[in-house]
Amino acid sequence: MKIRNWTFMLCYLLTMLSGYAQFINEKIGLNQEEYKNLQIGYSKTTSIVFPYAIKSIDKGSPDVLMQKAKGVENILLVKAAKENFNQTNLTVVTADNRLYVFVLNYDESCPDLNIKADNTAVVSGNILFSMENDNQKKIEHYASFAFSKKKKLEGLKRSRFEMKLNVTGIYIHQDILYFRLLLGNNSKINYEIDQLRFFIRDRKKSKRTASQEIEVIPLYSTSASSVIPDKSEVNIVYAVSKFTIPEKKYLTIQLIEKNGGRHIEIDVKNNDLINLDVLNSL
Repeated sequence: MKIRNWTFMLCYLLTMLSGYAQFINEKIGLNQEEYKNLQIGYSKTTSIVFPYAIKSIDKGSPDVLMQKAKGVENILLVKAAKENFNQTNLTVVTADNRLYVFVLNYDESCPDLNIKADNTAVVSGNILFSMENDNQKKIEHYASFAFSKKKKLEGLKRSRFEMKLNVTGIYIHQDILYFRLLLGNNSKINYEIDQLRFFIRDRKKSKRTASQEIEVIPLYSTSASSVIPDKSEVNIVYAVSKFTIPEKKYLTIQLIEKNGGRHIEIDVKNNDLINLDVLNSL
């Protein structure tokens, strides 16, 4: 009789916990069906590219190995530490305050090799970092300050495919650079942004040598808009960690169209950074 009572109580408790977990998931809007599934293998590495720097990573099982790619802050390398591991999850928080959740499944024969993290994996876009929240707020304040500056740079302009990419201001405050950009669409077709990249590369490359690119990952932007409507302009400020441009290299700002070919880029030389404006304390 006692065994039956204990069995009944255990089943009742498990049912209650299961129902409570489901209730919590529904309250915070996390449904298993909404998670992005990834297939990873034991002998091959999966690369996940995020639009912003990775700030925090958590895995649900020790059977999964992960690390950030060397030299960059926005690429995560993932592979199985054990063959045929049980399904688990991966959680990533990025510098733009977004939370990504992935469900990891074992698949040695056909793993996902290169994945671009997109909105399908975003669970929340309002994550606050407890230790870095003050610094993040400062960056946001000075980005808004740079956005409102009336003085505009001349000369850093590029037009192509009825698209326009202008650098209208370069500013600095402490260890953060702020680039104010004007993105213009003079065509009759909306421009969907796949990505806007900052990277340092060689001015000239020999046919025998590959050009090395150093990615510069934005810490913050004043707009998360992914579309430039037809016949319109968008102004955005991007904040990046302070850097200098080595000799015989330049900074390239590249705008890439999603599912299209209207790509446009502009080069920023070291002299342009020397003449930047200092943002005084607010």
